[in-house]
Amino acid sequence: MKLLAKIALTACLATPVAHAANNHPIVLVHGFLGFGPDSLQGTGFSYWGGFNDIAAHLRSSQHPVYAAGVGPVSSNWDRAVELYYQIKGGCADYGAQHAAQHAADGEIQQPAGKCWAADPANNPNNYPLALYPSWDAQHPVHLVSHSQGGQTVRTLIQLLENGSPNGNEGGGALYTGGKIGWVTSAATIATPHNGTTLRDVIVDFVPKVSELAGQIVEVAGLGGSTAAYKFRLEQYGLAQGPAESIADFIGRTDGAPFWNLDNHDAAQWDLGPDGAAELNAWVKTSPNVYYYSIGSRATAQGSFCCNDTDRLIAPFQSSSYQYARNDMIFFLKNTAGEWVVPSILQPGMGSYRQSAAGRVPTDSTWYPNDGVVNTVSMRAPAGQPVRNYNGSSVKGSWNYLGYVDQYDHFDVIGWDQLPGGVYPIYDNLAAILYGL
Repeated sequence: MKLLAKIALTACLATPVAHAANNHPIVLVHGFLGFGPDSLQGTGFSYWGGFNDIAAHLRSSQHPVYAAGVGPVSSNWDRAVELYYQIKGGCADYGAQHAAQHAADGEIQQPAGKCWAADPANNPNNYPLALYPSWDAQHPVHLVSHSQGGQTVRTLIQLLENGSPNGNEGGGALYTGGKIGWVTSAATIATPHNGTTLRDVIVDFVPKVSELAGQIVEVAGLGGSTAAYKFRLEQYGLAQGPAESIADFIGRTDGAPFWNLDNHDAAQWDLGPDGAAELNAWVKTSPNVYYYSIGSRATAQGSFCCNDTDRLIAPFQSSSYQYARNDMIFFLKNTAGEWVVPSILQPGMGSYRQSAAGRVPTDSTWYPNDGVVNTVSMRAPAGQPVRNYNGSSVKGSWNYLGYVDQYDHFDVIGWDQLPGGVYPIYDNLAAILYGL
């Protein structure tokens, strides 16, 4: 049995606020390779809670809570666009300038099918219903996100308030800017604000991103032989057929420009330290929003035997490296249980660093991680204001609630815990948000 959660800052599990000062809806935004409630139906498994249900638990306190489903491997720009229209209603418009910049990768501005109906009484195409069509400055939301979802909600807030950095995107409602007050708060859980070194660790050895994405889904048990899990890449002309399995989809689309590592309009770029730095150069912390961050860490420091020059020597352990539990990082094992990353590099993220010219350097402060994201990257985007939460919240600054110790990247969303094991984290976060 795993250790019970420890919170580095006790404020994260502080006594809940006695009464709600607001009842704005919470919108849950999933991370890389995540999925919404319309996926995996009939399995009883949800992104937010695993075989439990965090959204339903929060709703039990009479608060409106919605779970979104955006592109699992798409860029944060594309995911933010989809999130906007999914909440408000309408058809996804990725922007004329943006689509033109990525035309060589295959992106189009307005793909067919990515629409949500704002009015259930006027829905001749039977589109999925928008989550909260009345969304505006008088009817704001709280955005709660996990992993890449944190980058996505930051991008959405930037576009809402400031519009596109590219100028005229063709008139899409999202790109006009000026939507101040639409988001009351943005909370991120285990988000790679400054990227994750896992991207580089994996790409060094499994450079074909399409095969990697397919393998992760299959090993996670999300793909199977059905089309219950979708990559949602219609904007790239890569729509899965109604009954097309993950394996068949990957095989059919292998070699498409989207999967190329040079494509900067994809999650695989945004999630690395270099891609995250590029995103952070234009996605800023809004002075109008309360930001919160929660980290996670599940690695342990090795026993002394080697010095830092012995990074590639295994199975010895360096006293400075961080090592994963045996039950962690399930997606780095194939269906036979063998490590995708060679065993000589088993320490993985816990020993990875690089200082190549022109790239974001990573050093030993990046070693502690939750199996997917470096803990140091979860606190706040580099260069943005950050403070330790002390019971009071400040707009325009990252209110850091600390990290959950010995919970890995999926423990914090309840995938591998005893029933209700993560509910206190979300109860107390909700208490903070509803107390604003």
